[in-house]
Amino acid sequence: MEIPRHWRLRKQRYSLMGEICPHCEAKIFPPRDICPECGHEAKTLYQFSGQGEVYSYTTVFDPPAGFEENAPYTVALVKLAEGPIITAQLTDLGDAPVQIGMPVEMVTRRLRQDGDDRGLIVYGYKFRPVLQAQAA
Repeated sequence: MEIPRHWRLRKQRYSLMGEICPHCEAKIFPPRDICPECGHEAKTLYQFSGQGEVYSYTTVFDPPAGFEENAPYTVALVKLAEGPIITAQLTDLGDAPVQIGMPVEMVTRRLRQDGDDRGLIVYGYKFRPVLQAQAA
């Protein structure tokens, strides 16, 4: 992926910026110009909280090209507090078992590096378990 495209997607990748439909109030992620709920134009920006829960998950042992150094890793469907379900890698799991319904929060992490040691480092969102001290 070219550098200008990474630049255009930075709000979405770094801060879960989506859209809200002014007609039906549906919260949309990733951003689209047409609301999938009512079909009207939806260009109003919306900042998601980054809070959610694991809806479903799997562990990837045989990753696609470019992600071999991360294997094995866990990918989840995360249901955001505002409603949309998104796909994201889970991180900072430690010894904690992943469970459906587990509360998670968005964090910005390195996704991959394009090219050699001097290549573009791509950052984006991942989700980690909510720390017990924060949950209380």
